[in-house]
Amino acid sequence: MHPDTCPHCGADVPANAKACPGCGSDESTGWSEQAEADGLDLPQDDFNYQDFIQQEFGPKPRVPRGVHWFWWLLGVVVLIILVTIWFR
Repeated sequence: MHPDTCPHCGADVPANAKACPGCGSDESTGWSEQAEADGLDLPQDDFNYQDFIQQEFGPKPRVPRGVHWFWWLLGVVVLIILVTIWFR
């Protein structure tokens, strides 16, 4: 069975054609399932996702450790002040 579109050149293949009218591909030269999968540009079996991420985006960004205790204390003091002003 031949495809409706040639996996090599993308030309429309007529229903009764023995080969692609655009590039001449046929069952023995490129209409097999493997040839169609090869044309998809899928990653190989040895594809390492972590290496890909490292190459594309660089090293992991530094994650902040958290808020220093001083800022927590300051936030609580400001909150207490606002609450006391609100309920006066």
